[in-house]
Amino acid sequence: MRRRAGLVLLAFAVFFAALSPLLRWYAFPRLAKVPPNQYQEVVLEAKPATLLDYTTLEAKEVEKVTIVQTLKGNVEESEKIERSAGRDVVVWDALSYIEGPDGKMVSEIPERYIFDAHTQAPVNATGEMVDGDPVRRTGIEFKWPFLTEKRDYEYFDAQSRTTAPIHYRGTRTFRGLEVYYFEQTIPWTEVPMPKKMPIEGVTAEQITQTGITRWYTTKRMFWVDPVTGAPVNGEEIHREELRNAKKMGMSEDTVTAFSGHVKMREDYIVDTVGLVKSQRVLVLLLTSYLPWGFLGLGTGLLALALWLEARSRTPREPTSA
Repeated sequence: MRRRAGLVLLAFAVFFAALSPLLRWYAFPRLAKVPPNQYQEVVLEAKPATLLDYTTLEAKEVEKVTIVQTLKGNVEESEKIERSAGRDVVVWDALSYIEGPDGKMVSEIPERYIFDAHTQAPVNATGEMVDGDPVRRTGIEFKWPFLTEKRDYEYFDAQSRTTAPIHYRGTRTFRGLEVYYFEQTIPWTEVPMPKKMPIEGVTAEQITQTGITRWYTTKRMFWVDPVTGAPVNGEEIHREELRNAKKMGMSEDTVTAFSGHVKMREDYIVDTVGLVKSQRVLVLLLTSYLPWGFLGLGTGLLALALWLEARSRTPREPTSA
């Protein structure tokens, strides 16, 4: 009986030992993915900020500027692209809506971001765009890969429609989470005018035809949970200028259109951290808890099987008549 029990335990030990790497290296890359129907809204604020008053054509300091950023999964489009791409694809329709202290629109920039649901690598397909302009991304945006590494990544800058490195600057603690801190600085760069302007009846094309150009620079900062690859906090030190502005009747040739330190609003930080803490448990189950647990269980069962085998081979003492 001991030998039979030992063989059963040995079979289970082999099963759990084999299941451990299978979960980590086979199941995890296939099961961990961004859902195609995800919806997320984040509110950021710059308090105080400098903003161009288009009625007086002068830059003024205002109490705050609010940026509402939404990401909405487009399931129908992702299914269309999946049929031709042959892999799981997520399509995010994003919108950055900026409003002044009076609640009026300053700018509104839509995006379509298409990426691999498992690796978060960009998938170049028809419909990929920023503010109606077709683009071809070569770097991540909004989200890092699962199990983010301590290294620089290529990050897509929507304003300039270009990709540049975003640098890993160390490991930090944020709201009880160990996170990786990343920074990217975009130097002064000429960028397109937003298609939707805050001036009634004035289009971006009309302003461009006057010879006025729009320039911007930013320092972008992210605190990223390395398990899920989700940013739990983000900030930007952002500046925009209109140059050759005298051509539109302004007193200065270079005028600040917007300047401020943009930060996530506190209630959205709390919600984001809570969501990430719950989601990271699911990733850790497949990458750490279950693989190491099964490996430990397999080792324990193997030891027990060997002990029973050794016991079964121990000669019994002869009984006296």
